[in-house]
Amino acid sequence: MGGPGEGGTNPEQLFACGYAACFVSTLGVIAQMEKIAVGTPEAIAKVSIGPNEDKPGYGLAVDMTVTIPDVDRATAEKLLEKAHAMCPYSNATRGNIPVNITLAD
Repeated sequence: MGGPGEGGTNPEQLFACGYAACFVSTLGVIAQMEKIAVGTPEAIAKVSIGPNEDKPGYGLAVDMTVTIPDVDRATAEKLLEKAHAMCPYSNATRGNIPVNITLAD
């Protein structure tokens, strides 16, 4: 965005940390409600910023990769879908910015 890009945490990094933490917490709640042992899930979110294509100003985009150990892929995908439906960050961003959440291989 024209600045030095050094010397501290930027807002996009803080948003990424908050979203990833909230998503993993939501995932844990859902797993507990469904009595599914998921080990220690992890999420890595990357938030980018750039010009909006359809309106003036700038917008964000999120790419998050989630690891859910100790469950088969089908179960992990169902948990991921439910967490994305329930997570407050997912609900706040839905329809507002591009969000891509994928299950790690």
